[in-house]
Amino acid sequence: MTRYSEVSAFTDTPGQGNRAGVVLGAGELSGAQMQALAAFVGAPETVFVTRLGHGLVRVRYFTPAQEVDFCGHATVALGRVLAQEGHWRGGALTLETLAGQVPLRLLLGAGGECQVWMRQPGFERRAVGRPLHAELAEALGLSDRLIHRGLPLASASTGLWSVFVPLLDAVILDGLEPDLERIRDLSERLDVASVYAYAPLGVGRFAARDFAPLLGIPEDPVTGSAGGALLGLLASEGRVPVRSERACGVVYQGHAVGSPGEVEVEVEMQSGRVVAVHVGGHAAVEREGVWKG
Repeated sequence: MTRYSEVSAFTDTPGQGNRAGVVLGAGELSGAQMQALAAFVGAPETVFVTRLGHGLVRVRYFTPAQEVDFCGHATVALGRVLAQEGHWRGGALTLETLAGQVPLRLLLGAGGECQVWMRQPGFERRAVGRPLHAELAEALGLSDRLIHRGLPLASASTGLWSVFVPLLDAVILDGLEPDLERIRDLSERLDVASVYAYAPLGVGRFAARDFAPLLGIPEDPVTGSAGGALLGLLASEGRVPVRSERACGVVYQGHAVGSPGEVEVEVEMQSGRVVAVHVGGHAAVEREGVWKG
């Protein structure tokens, strides 16, 4: 029997944000067993701790359909459970993932409130050819005239690749009617995990929706890895203010699927180049269970 927790990440309200499974005692599970447990939990991602050491935690991430290199919201959920179970009291802690090492930071507040911050794997970006812009718009159910010309349309990653499609405003974003089969096809062609549509709300504030049918997730409620990559992309192109070589922003996601959450992002810059992306958020444990598979 294996214990697991279900956690709402990027929110302090159970049932909102993005649900993640957390399994602390996965050292004896095979990859096939982890995949079966992830499918049983049914969360967009489940994180498995395969080694829990002093200051270093080895993890693997699974969607209900496949293993992925990294997941931001499951990492925030894991930090919350580690703190709640007494395995982490705010000292130095690093996750060892398939995407590289991810240092964590714990901010403790009154009444047991905590916020988990992670330094995500290195920021990367790729250009997306102009002919694909119209295809991406059509896959989202739009005319390409509704793409925001002043914001970047590109692929980017801080551990997991997405293609970022800027829209003129949040009203257009809310009204999307995506063709998931076309999005799946485009994701394969672009070698990305998801198509991430976003729109400006104000200085450093953005609304977003993330479609990942290639991973078995029609729409991910709140996506930490993509939120970090978005702010990294915007900072690298000078589309968010940079003060003292640091850019900050917030991504609001999940409203369209009834699970609102917030992703806070800090981007470290050096001579106009992104050198680190930090993502933070709250999390709330929904329930715990036992898998007998």
